[in-house]
Amino acid sequence: MRYLILGLLCLMAGIAYIQRAAISVPTELIAADLKITNFEKSMGWVQSAWYFGYALLQVPAGRMADLYGSRRTLVMLCSLWSAVTLLTGFSTGWYSLMFLWFLMGAFQAGAFPSAASAISQTFQESERAKASGILAAGMAVGGAVAPMLAGRSLSVLEPLASSLKLYPWQLLLFLFSLPGFLWSGLFLMAVPPSTLPVIAQRRKSSSLKQMLPLILSSTPLALLCAQQFLRAAGMVFFLTWFPVFLQKTRGIDIKQSADLTSLAGIGGVLGSLTGGIVSDWLLKKTGNRRLSRQGIAVVGMAMCSALIVTSAFVSNVHISIALISMGAFCATFGGVSGYTVAIEFGGSQVATVFSLMNMCGNFGAMLFPITAAWMVTRFGNWNLMLYFFAGIMAIDAICWAALNPRKPLFSESEAKHPQ
Repeated sequence: MRYLILGLLCLMAGIAYIQRAAISVPTELIAADLKITNFEKSMGWVQSAWYFGYALLQVPAGRMADLYGSRRTLVMLCSLWSAVTLLTGFSTGWYSLMFLWFLMGAFQAGAFPSAASAISQTFQESERAKASGILAAGMAVGGAVAPMLAGRSLSVLEPLASSLKLYPWQLLLFLFSLPGFLWSGLFLMAVPPSTLPVIAQRRKSSSLKQMLPLILSSTPLALLCAQQFLRAAGMVFFLTWFPVFLQKTRGIDIKQSADLTSLAGIGGVLGSLTGGIVSDWLLKKTGNRRLSRQGIAVVGMAMCSALIVTSAFVSNVHISIALISMGAFCATFGGVSGYTVAIEFGGSQVATVFSLMNMCGNFGAMLFPITAAWMVTRFGNWNLMLYFFAGIMAIDAICWAALNPRKPLFSESEAKHPQ
């Protein structure tokens, strides 16, 4: 049952990432069809609106998962964000597009705190990095498949969309919404309530007001949130501006940029799977949690930064993409530790701690598209996005080197009677 649950969580993660990346490839088409001017700035705000909603609702959604159970929370939220994905296809201009994409992000906020809570309930400590890596691979698969799927589907859907008097990207959004509804029904049928009990979670939960003293005074939590802010800010590049970056710097078309973005995503998938396996293997082999969790994160982020900078100096597009893909591999190899450390550090309040970390991450992800677009507009150089990404990952490695939580933030007794 635990691997069935993990498999369904991975499927959910893949679907969520496919849906959230649905507007990244046809960004220019959407702007043209909706007559949105000032392309970089306007669409940068749309991309960031998703991450603002996602960040804003992290803690409320995490508390919902701790109080009412991950099963119920996941099914409700997946149905809601899929409905908004469908409604985004009815956008009539910049304001409606940005508002609906904000709502889509807000409803997806509880997906991964709920998934982390489910992993905490069903997997023992020595298997959580592997489980987290598999979940992260599910996300990365969605992120890798989405650009390729979107790029190829747009041309295939064009005749049908024309006959229906729709834009191809509208039909794409309608189709991308369907798997979320199907997954919600499947999860309800396949996972009985007894496997992810709600009562046990309620018994261990305390109010957010009671938890605030520990949250605000914890240096490890601050560093955990800082690394997520930086890592998410960097990795969102692949889900937002990367296809357009390739089109502008390498002179390739939409389909080629989508395929090459997917290649970088494949590197992320392999890194997530490998990072989780290596992390648990190191823990079993050495018994050293700091080496097996934070150690691989430091190496992964530092290597990612070096590879990304190197790719900027390579003129051959395929070699450059290979280096970027290796960088994505290293980033996700070390990035698994963020999920694992949050699960272990959260103790009895996994979803809440995870959501705090993820909230900070998505404020970082929200700021990247706007900042990157401003840099390009200000200096007229799309390669600055690549250097910006590399610098972020280098600082992230420093945060991981300083992070060293020695015990869970919330034990069961601390959840009931916080000091």
